Amino acid sequence: MAGVHPQDDLLKMTHRENWKVQHERLHVKHRGHEAMHAEMVMILIATLVVAQIVLVQWKQRHHRSYNLVTLVQMWVVPLYFTIKLYWWRFLSMWGMFSVITSYVIFRATRRPLSCRTPRMVYKWFLLIYKLSYAVGVLGYLAIMFTMFGFNVFFRIKAEDSMDVGVIMLFYGLYYGVMGRDFAEICSDYMASTIGYYNKGGMPSRSLTDDICAVCGQRILVDVEEEGLIEDTYQLSCGHIFHEFCIRGWCIVGKKQTCPYCNEKVDMKRMMNNPWEKTHVLYGQLLDWLRYLVAWQPIIIGVVHGINFALGLE
Repeated sequence: MAGVHPQDDLLKMTHRENWKVQHERLHVKHRGHEAMHAEMVMILIATLVVAQIVLVQWKQRHHRSYNLVTLVQMWVVPLYFTIKLYWWRFLSMWGMFSVITSYVIFRATRRPLSCRTPRMVYKWFLLIYKLSYAVGVLGYLAIMFTMFGFNVFFRIKAEDSMDVGVIMLFYGLYYGVMGRDFAEICSDYMASTIGYYNKGGMPSRSLTDDICAVCGQRILVDVEEEGLIEDTYQLSCGHIFHEFCIRGWCIVGKKQTCPYCNEKVDMKRMMNNPWEKTHVLYGQLLDWLRYLVAWQPIIIGVVHGINFALGLE
């Protein structure tokens, strides 16, 4: 009888058995290379430390260029892996997000700025923020659901439920980071265009008591006049804004200073509802994850390049 080819045996195995066989072969292949592996680990640690120092210095000295380059990388790097690995579902969502966000940015950077544009911009990015928050939480719950074995009660394979959880968590975190970064750019540009805000100095216009510095519209309108009727919010510095505008400025646009005088905003006082405080924590998590999403692939690529140049493969 003809001998059975080892490749045929792999095809008959389950996914878990196949993974175990591949894992054992990997151990056999790398046996005796402990010194080289230790050297590669040292290169990885050293590169991470140096990269962290360089990025922190860059962020402190040239904050604007750092944010811009990071945002471009976050937009482009996932696209490269998506096309390479045929993740068409992610590509379609990425394309839809990019088209709508590009239109929003176009509206936010037009001069003269339409009076309806700030509200439209904050509504879009607030929607992205809330959706990313909900999807991220569902993904996390799906992962916990699998880790505690609840998937067995619903006859769902652990691999399937874990994959769903990881994908949803990634979608939530990725689009949450992207939305906040684009919202920050739009907030800066719109507020500077309106003239009541200047990040690096004094505003070009003086603010009166009846004007919202975020959208440039009157806070209170007469009965016979056309305008928006909504709640207002007064900061500790005394300046008054539309409540929707100042929440969009602080939560979505990542600004924690007054849009006019740059005095620090007390976020705890603004978040009276306990459920809203989780949004602040989620925003801080997204800011931390920006480094992981944007720069980690670049750093790993540099490490691979160093290992290749030294013959450590």
